[in-house]
Amino acid sequence: MESFFTRFKNVLVLVAILLAQTIGLAVQVRRPVESGAPDSSKVTLIRYWAVSVVSPFERFFHGIGYTFRHGWSNYVDLRHTRQENHDLQDQIARLRLEQASFAEDAMQGHRLQAMLDFQQHYVSTTVAAQVIGTSGNDLSRVIYIDKGSKDGLKTDQAVITPDGIVGKIRDVFPHTSQVLLINDQTSGAGVLLATTRIRAILRGSTTGQILINNLTPDNRIKPGEQVLSSGGDQVYPRGLAVGTIESIKIDPDHQPYTLIQLRPAANLNQLEEVLVITGTQTTLSAQAQKDLAAGVTTAEAQAAAKQIADQQAAEAAARSAAQIVADRLPSIHEGEDEAKPGTAAPPATTPPVSVVPKPLPTIHSDRYSPGATPSASDLKPGAAEPPNEKDLN
Repeated sequence: MESFFTRFKNVLVLVAILLAQTIGLAVQVRRPVESGAPDSSKVTLIRYWAVSVVSPFERFFHGIGYTFRHGWSNYVDLRHTRQENHDLQDQIARLRLEQASFAEDAMQGHRLQAMLDFQQHYVSTTVAAQVIGTSGNDLSRVIYIDKGSKDGLKTDQAVITPDGIVGKIRDVFPHTSQVLLINDQTSGAGVLLATTRIRAILRGSTTGQILINNLTPDNRIKPGEQVLSSGGDQVYPRGLAVGTIESIKIDPDHQPYTLIQLRPAANLNQLEEVLVITGTQTTLSAQAQKDLAAGVTTAEAQAAAKQIADQQAAEAAARSAAQIVADRLPSIHEGEDEAKPGTAAPPATTPPVSVVPKPLPTIHSDRYSPGATPSASDLKPGAAEPPNEKDLN
């Protein structure tokens, strides 16, 4: 027996290691999440150890590759630097000229926000992070970033890019975090259609698409409409770009609802750097409050001026209608008949005298006046019919 273990010692050790790894993987495998069920945030101990062991190597190799790529690109980019510097100076001068117009646009945006009672959560603090890994599975769309609980990250924090939302923090480790993308089949978000102001719920699919499937057919919804975050899910701040409507069709599995497919605003397949929103503020700054107050005053003045203009237009229309009716009706004033040829016109200073037109004489007397017909008490059965008034005439 001793010779058997001595002879096959390496094979037995390898089999033991593979068996332990298989048992460990079986322990951490989760049951599939049901449709509509909340995503569990439990992290198993073996998974925690695995991520803690693999993350340093991922960070190391990612750092080496990042340094090599950017070092070579920086060396290549040194060529034609003088011309690029001159072009950038021209661009800065042009941007300074456009800054004044952008300030006016910002004032207009605040005025529209006050008019529509659009309460916005402003992003106050963010943490920049780099993507260091992915899930490597088509059915689970998650990414790993190089920031964790040591950097102030927590679960269910929104992850965005300058183009739009990306997803939310799912699991947090000391120096890394796992991000659940919005196109994952277990992900979701509350959205708002920018033009029609219709609220909806966005969900991911097994094919990596983002869909809206809780709306009934509406002719106002058109392809190309921008979709924003509504803030109702308490994860993504309100007003962030989500995507654009790409196609609208009837959902064959959930009629009469429609299946709206969106093109995400952020490129979810080529993510390198992201921002994690760690804090928001519900109050405006002093300058923003001042701009909003000015916008409200301007909006009220414009509304009052429009109301007065509409009232004046309505009065003018009423007068015009009355004048048209008066011109078309026949006149009852004396002296307004057309003058005969050779007859002098009456003096302009003589006011016309109103006369009441006399009624024409009746041809036949009224046959239906009260008292013309004898009462029922005076009539006798079998008596002759009284003579007709028409026969008398």
